Amino acid sequence: MRTPRLTPSRNALPSIQSTGIRPIVFSSPPPRAAWRRKLQILFFEPDTRRGRLFDQTLIAAILLSVLTVTLESVPRIRQQHAGLLHAVDWGLTILFTIEYLLRLICSPKPLHYARSFFGIIDLLAILPQYVALFAPQSRFLSSVRVLRLLSMFRVFKLTRYLGVAQSLRDALRASQRKITVFLVVALILVMVLGSLMYVIEGEENGFTSIPVSIYWAIVTLTTVGFGDITPKTPLGQTLASMVMILGYGMIAVPTGIVSTEIAKRDAADRPGSTCRACGRNEPDGDARYCKYCGRALSADRRP
Repeated sequence: MRTPRLTPSRNALPSIQSTGIRPIVFSSPPPRAAWRRKLQILFFEPDTRRGRLFDQTLIAAILLSVLTVTLESVPRIRQQHAGLLHAVDWGLTILFTIEYLLRLICSPKPLHYARSFFGIIDLLAILPQYVALFAPQSRFLSSVRVLRLLSMFRVFKLTRYLGVAQSLRDALRASQRKITVFLVVALILVMVLGSLMYVIEGEENGFTSIPVSIYWAIVTLTTVGFGDITPKTPLGQTLASMVMILGYGMIAVPTGIVSTEIAKRDAADRPGSTCRACGRNEPDGDARYCKYCGRALSADRRP
């Protein structure tokens, strides 16, 4: 006896439209979006394997480019290998140009990247070669590509050194007013010394004008001493000796200002305890008493 086949009717099963449930559609991202995402990983995510490999290759290309520009400035090497150096330089420039354009295309915020520090450096790395088509000597400015090596801090996990750079920047910013006052005083001083030397030596001894005498004062005060202009009279030589000795003290002033600010920040960041009685910092984190006033530090430890 044959078993009857049960066939459900159309009305027995509710349709998707009648239940109100929307079907789940699995769609792949558009090819353009997937392509841009791959470029983002390659250019802006050095923590990935591909991004790290690309950055390491880019660093090698930057070093080769800087070496090429440097060797091209040597006359003997330029005469013997001008064609090879020129071809390598242009080839790397074209590669850097393509890289810069791709960064703009795949960046989520192209304008933000173009205005960023690394975006400006990337642009400056390729501009001199194109400007050299109109001003040939400007091609040697391509050596600014060495600034792109700052990306090594990201690639080789050197971010711990960025904290030191931040501390130095903060110290310079805190010393800004003091250094400004120092520079104003130094400017006034070289103007006075230059005018005095012009009056003492005169045009017959090489001090043909006050600006030339100010140039001599700057060179002497900074202890550089090119020797292209020298005083001839005893009074001028005496004044020059005083300026030279004064120059050593002038150099020490900005160095001391910045060093003091750096020391203050190092002391503030150093783990330890601060005494409420004298306000000094005890660098030893295990100290129980202040070594300056003897007060107990148990209640004064910083979090």
